[in-house]
Amino acid sequence: MDSSPLKDLFVGRLMPEKCYEELFVRFHLHVPCLKFVLNKIVGFWIILDTFLAHFPQLLKILWRGSAEGLSLIAFVLQLYALSCPVVYAAANNFPFFAWAERLFMLAQTATIVFLILHYRGETLKGLLLLLGFGGVILLLGLYATAAVVRLMYTSTLAAFILSKVVQTLTNYHNSHTGQLSTLSVLLSCTGSLGATIVSVQESEGSFTTLSHMLSTCLSFVLMAQILCYKRSASSAAKKMD
Repeated sequence: MDSSPLKDLFVGRLMPEKCYEELFVRFHLHVPCLKFVLNKIVGFWIILDTFLAHFPQLLKILWRGSAEGLSLIAFVLQLYALSCPVVYAAANNFPFFAWAERLFMLAQTATIVFLILHYRGETLKGLLLLLGFGGVILLLGLYATAAVVRLMYTSTLAAFILSKVVQTLTNYHNSHTGQLSTLSVLLSCTGSLGATIVSVQESEGSFTTLSHMLSTCLSFVLMAQILCYKRSASSAAKKMD
């Protein structure tokens, strides 16, 4: 049997041995195996987006000492969107490990919201905003009715979409993307695309699938803006030289 480094890398991590033999030994495009591998890759994309999407953005703000070009409204909407699954999980007594990763992303986003205001010279306002927001979310998690919690949960994707629309319009209005992180947007693109693929396989054309598609398109619009505005800035700098 083949015991190549390629097999050691793929088997068990990306595919079962049967699929490796079909794809790399027999060179047979076995549809169930291709679907299995695609789902594995998509899952990896979604995990990266969940854990790391905002981390490069946070590092860039701290490194540059500026949050220029970042929309406060967009990141507050993301903060809300990330809070909704936490409230839903807590209200329904889900085990902590089932939603703990959301807290990590929530902490990153809350820090970005604070830094946006901090670098505008509104540090106290940033602290009060986060304290107020955290208090409201805590009260909702403890006392909100099941209907309210369910409504919050279903509004999560809409809040993410709206946040991307707001950031896109901000970029267009400013004619630059400021400190918006290319890597964070790239991770958002892959994560949104992964969520769309999963939704297509599970729902086959539902409203949720269309919403994921819209979210993916907006992520790619943000990436296109970063590339276009960077190119424009480079061209302008060369003309000045």
